Amino acid sequence: MIELIAAEYWNTFLASLSPLSLYYGKPYILERFGDTLQLADEIGQLVVRGIKTGTSSALWSWESEGTLIPQPGIISIILNGKDQPICIIETIEVYICRFNSVDEEFARSEGEGDLSLAYWRRSHKYFFSRVLPQIGKEFTEEMPLVCERFRLIYK
Repeated sequence: MIELIAAEYWNTFLASLSPLSLYYGKPYILERFGDTLQLADEIGQLVVRGIKTGTSSALWSWESEGTLIPQPGIISIILNGKDQPICIIETIEVYICRFNSVDEEFARSEGEGDLSLAYWRRSHKYFFSRVLPQIGKEFTEEMPLVCERFRLIYK
């Protein structure tokens, strides 16, 4: 059902473009931010409003799932907590860095809280401390993160 609704959303996006758009024929993935329905709604709205243009995840999570990290050019239909499409983003940059190497500018791109690095560190330490034990890992200041930047292409 989610796939059908997402396909309809994708087709509406394509219909808003020139027939010569490079997005025709491109694959997309479905993605939800956060690990709870409430976070999916809250963070998703930051993306829709253009406030959030970056995201980070634990490299260990990608490794434990056996999936490749995102690459520039990936198109994602973002879902809210009810699995409804709310926007489409395109990944423009991906890099790996340690948690304690994230800078003010990247923290601000995540669009959360007061946009400060201090807020980012507190909230992400809490998040990673909560989710990493599910894959047998623990938060550390040195843990590797996948840092991703994206642009909003449709809402």
